[in-house]
Amino acid sequence: MDFTKVKSALEARGFKVSAFPTAAEAARYLNGQIDGVSVSFGGSVTLEQMGLFESLGQHNEVLSHWHVPAGKDPAEIRAKAMTTEVYLTSANGLAETGEIVNIDGTGNRVSGMLFGHKKVYFVVGRNKLAPDYDGALWRARNIAAPKNAQRLGTRTPCAARGDRCYDCKSPQRICRGLVVLWEAMKGCETEVVLVDEELGY
Repeated sequence: MDFTKVKSALEARGFKVSAFPTAAEAARYLNGQIDGVSVSFGGSVTLEQMGLFESLGQHNEVLSHWHVPAGKDPAEIRAKAMTTEVYLTSANGLAETGEIVNIDGTGNRVSGMLFGHKKVYFVVGRNKLAPDYDGALWRARNIAAPKNAQRLGTRTPCAARGDRCYDCKSPQRICRGLVVLWEAMKGCETEVVLVDEELGY
C-alpha cells in the first residue's frame, strides 16, 4: 500500500511517521527504539497481535491492564499507566488527511494518548485508513466499535448484530468518548507507525 499521502499529511500536522511492510518489521523497529524505560499500553488488539507486551517487557518496565499481575487491580494498572515515559496504542480510524480518531469507554486509552508521557506511539495497520476525517469517524463507529463490543461480550445492539453503530443507550455501551487528534499534542513527541498489514479492528 502506498502510504505517501497519509505520511505527508501526518508530518504536516507535527507527527513523526515511520512505515513498514510487515508487523514483524514494525515490532523490531519499536524494540530498537524503546529500551530501558517505563512503557504502558492502551488496550489494543493491534499491539497484542504484534506481541509487543512480551517483547518490550524483556528490556523495559511494562504496564498493561490486559496483563494484570496476580494480586493487582486493573484500575491500579490503568492509573500507573498514565505516568510512564512511553505510551503505545493504536487508532480506530486514521484519515489520509491526517486526523487520528479514537473512541473509548473508560477513558484511560484516550487520556493516555493526550498527556503525561514523553513519547506516544500509534501503531496502525492499513485496514484502519480512510480517505478523510468523515470516513475515519465512520470506520471508528461502525467497524471498530462493533467488533470491540463483540470482543468484550457486551450486550449492545452493535455487538448482537455486528453491522453498525446504533447510538444505543445501553448501560454496557463502550462508545462514551470520542477523541480526534488534529495535530500532535504540545510537549509530547508523537509517532505514527504505519504497517502494510491488516491489524486489529
